[in-house]
Amino acid sequence: MRVVLAEDSVLLRQGLVALLTEHPAVAEVIEAGDLGELLSAVSEQEPDVVLADIRMPPTHTDEGVRAALRIRQAHPGVGVIVLSQYAEPEYAMELLADGTDGVGYLLKDRIAEIDDFSSAVRRVAQGGSALDSSIVSQLVARKRRAAPLEVLSAREREVLALMAEGRSNAAIARRLVVTEAAVAKHIGSLLTKLDLPPDADDHRRVRAVLAYLRG
Repeated sequence: MRVVLAEDSVLLRQGLVALLTEHPAVAEVIEAGDLGELLSAVSEQEPDVVLADIRMPPTHTDEGVRAALRIRQAHPGVGVIVLSQYAEPEYAMELLADGTDGVGYLLKDRIAEIDDFSSAVRRVAQGGSALDSSIVSQLVARKRRAAPLEVLSAREREVLALMAEGRSNAAIARRLVVTEAAVAKHIGSLLTKLDLPPDADDHRRVRAVLAYLRG
């Protein structure tokens, strides 16, 4: 993978570069310190995935989100992950507005969970999705207020949340300490209850679930 990393904090950027370059799948990390450098790097370097701080110079407001949306429109084959200090569902919803393929929203304090972080970067680079569990929880809570999910069992809600993070059946099974067959059964059941047709393709399945969460 070729990765463009946009982060104005030199210390954090160096740490992320060191972390990414240790991964055998990462061939190169191109650094950017602001919005202009980020957009130039994407145009010139044709990366597989972009990691962008949600707040960058010049205004330190929502440059990362704006850049992500521009990159997704101009370079649809490039995966984009926004890194944030806080869980902000509104920004996540903007990123998801045009679909969930090749998009991620991760919290910076979860980067220390190296295996999960590396898996998320690889998944987004390959066209999948990666949403922080806290974002998914807030989206689920918001949807429950608008249209209650009482039809789902507690276990089905757990599976739904992990599906929305972009995790595979095998990953869900490991997290919940159950068999993959049990996970498949829960998914079939919850999709039926939510009037969402089951599908064997993980990415289409995630899009269906997130479409439901968006209401």
